[in-house]
Amino acid sequence: MKRILCFAFCCFFVELVAAQSSFQFAQISDLHIGSNNADEDLRRTVKDINANPDIRFVIASGDITEFGADAEIKLAKQILDSLNKPWYIVPGNHDDNWSESGTNTFNRIFGNEVFAFSYGGIHFLGANCGPNMKMSPGQVPYGNIVWLDSVLATIPAREPIIFVDHYPLDSSLNNWYEIADRLKKHNIQLYMCGHGHQNHKYDFEGIPGIMGRSNLRAKDSIGGYNIITIENGTATYRERKPGLETKKAWATVALKDHHLDTDTRRWPRPSYAVNERYPQVKEIWRYQDSSDIGNGFVLYKNRIITPDSRGRVLAIDPGANRVVWRFVTGGKIYAAPAIEKNSVVIPSTDGTVYCLNADNGSLRWSAATGKSIVATPVIKNGTVFVGSSEGAFRAFRLSDGKAIWEYDAVKNFVKAVPLYTEGKLIFGSWGNELYALNSKTGKAEWVFHDGYGNRMLSPASCLPVAAFGRIFIVAPDRYMTVLDAASGKLIWKHRWSEHWVRESMGLSADKKLVFAKTMQGHLVGIDTRSDSAVVAWKTDNVFNYELNPSTITERKGRVYAFSDKGVIAAFDRKTGATLWMHKVANCLVHDLQFINDRKIAVTTMDGKVVILQVSN
Repeated sequence: MKRILCFAFCCFFVELVAAQSSFQFAQISDLHIGSNNADEDLRRTVKDINANPDIRFVIASGDITEFGADAEIKLAKQILDSLNKPWYIVPGNHDDNWSESGTNTFNRIFGNEVFAFSYGGIHFLGANCGPNMKMSPGQVPYGNIVWLDSVLATIPAREPIIFVDHYPLDSSLNNWYEIADRLKKHNIQLYMCGHGHQNHKYDFEGIPGIMGRSNLRAKDSIGGYNIITIENGTATYRERKPGLETKKAWATVALKDHHLDTDTRRWPRPSYAVNERYPQVKEIWRYQDSSDIGNGFVLYKNRIITPDSRGRVLAIDPGANRVVWRFVTGGKIYAAPAIEKNSVVIPSTDGTVYCLNADNGSLRWSAATGKSIVATPVIKNGTVFVGSSEGAFRAFRLSDGKAIWEYDAVKNFVKAVPLYTEGKLIFGSWGNELYALNSKTGKAEWVFHDGYGNRMLSPASCLPVAAFGRIFIVAPDRYMTVLDAASGKLIWKHRWSEHWVRESMGLSADKKLVFAKTMQGHLVGIDTRSDSAVVAWKTDNVFNYELNPSTITERKGRVYAFSDKGVIAAFDRKTGATLWMHKVANCLVHDLQFINDRKIAVTTMDGKVVILQVSN
């Protein structure tokens, strides 16, 4: 009788737990507020969710806005605030890559870029995955990985987890394996994402995955979202057309412990085998920051001075293997520093330009602007030149930070370092324009419009080069464009069908070749004096498909370039032949500088500072 009562009690307990964990929630994704009809589509969805009392909460899985603009983020928040139930949100690549605030506005308006909560006995975790401020594959920021470790450490063993990110858990996220390996040590039952705009079911190394559709209507008359029902150990997905119908279930996922911590299967991981092929290159020192590094660095007295995305400026001494000094700003930093003598200038997304003493990190002066600054400055003849996010470009006196002039007619915002050439500053903006300002007066000598209406084709991340009275740019339109430096008039414009150039370029020491990196993984050398697009040489495909908007440099007959997968390569200047390759990480390399002829320093997006030694 006791056994029967015990069995009956156990059955009742199991049924009670199942009943308690039966609930519904909604996934909305890829809202793209700022694009056509997106706000109308979201308002319709919010109204529909509010009318459904069975939906307990809402998860928004990234690409909340089209361009990451402050106004778009505020509008999205205003609409989502009309939900009558809790909602949880993470950003996507559209929110992060083109952010005029350096991703600060998303954090400020929504309160965070990660979330963690429990419902129905399930732990729901969500994280940002970039890419932050530079075109590349997605990447969960290193700081968010540190956060994830801390949260996972608080979850009791084998309690169920559902993880939410914008990107799928595959190689489109360049550190997917770091997330997968962490989750597989726990009871991960489902991975939810957006990004692809379509409903899709996946298997991510044994982790069940679901991609939810975009809320946008696309070619339909209205948009849609997914309602997920958790019941009897199963997650059932049904697409909802707001105000019209809930469709039949299109996916079910068994929510169970897959015990992936004991899985002996081998899964693909980034290969560093290329380093064995070129033994003349060795890594001799490495530093790992506690957050991402958002851009390049400067060298000063055997120190590497670099900002990070926590808003700090660090002076690192590789010889002593320590941080010599730190300076903390009030916002993330995605600009690279500039240096003249012992004055380091670094803008922050807190809207301030800082000038620091390079010896000890003390503040010399600061200059506040009206908005965040994500653009890198240039210093020439004792003057600091830098763009900002409120449509302005400024000149400051290096000695004391006094404003010299301001040009306030920039369309949209400035991101990249300007080119200083023959008394002019050449730079692009995310408003489809390229500007040539007089460095003494700040007056526009010419403005070139690229002819596009889509601002994502703007020459904003490109670092222009100048040779023989010409300005060369490459942009997301995949063309090389050549302008007359004096007038801004178009000389020629070309798009190669077999190699698409995009945002990564440089100039040879003799100025006879302009280098450009192609999306297909090659480098091309283009004759700067020709009146048409003449390719002098093309390298082998050493990088594969990639998007890193980095500077290509030449030093003593060698051309150096690097990728969004952590590969650095050296090529022969005359022929384009590959001399060596070395992989330092599996993410974007920001910058490469020479400590001496044999030592090279680089920084990577995931917070690494690396020194390489080249033997020949």
